[in-house]
Amino acid sequence: MSERISWDNYFMKMAKLASERSTCLRRKVGAVIVREKKVLATGYNGAPSGVKSCLELGECLREKNNIPSGERHELCRGAHAESNAIAQAAQFGVAVKGGTVYATNFPCSMCTKLLINSGISEIVFDEEYPDELSKDLLEQTEIKLRKILQK
Repeated sequence: MSERISWDNYFMKMAKLASERSTCLRRKVGAVIVREKKVLATGYNGAPSGVKSCLELGECLREKNNIPSGERHELCRGAHAESNAIAQAAQFGVAVKGGTVYATNFPCSMCTKLLINSGISEIVFDEEYPDELSKDLLEQTEIKLRKILQK
């Protein structure tokens, strides 16, 4: 009989699946917010609803302007996976306070600020992301941070 996957791997696989909906040409990111082993919301990075995405336009604004990863997040057509998951929860009146976010990448500083203010208690991620401000912000909180390797 085969063994069941861990809860961490289960939720990270969901985040990876969500990332497949991304409309970003540069990096596909997914996020899942859970509490007590129940999914509260999911998100992926892409243009806001009703707005043309980089995929539809066939170009990335950040690539076009040679903006390095981890910098000038505001110069992007897309909303990030973590912020989209928080927005999805808000649309349906689901509180994420005390929840855990599983994200395919370490969160940027903009998403980190949203995660802090929404009351997330833990961030579990798979891949690194070069954002020193995000790391500095998280060091000042009690948010638990874990990196896991997806199996």
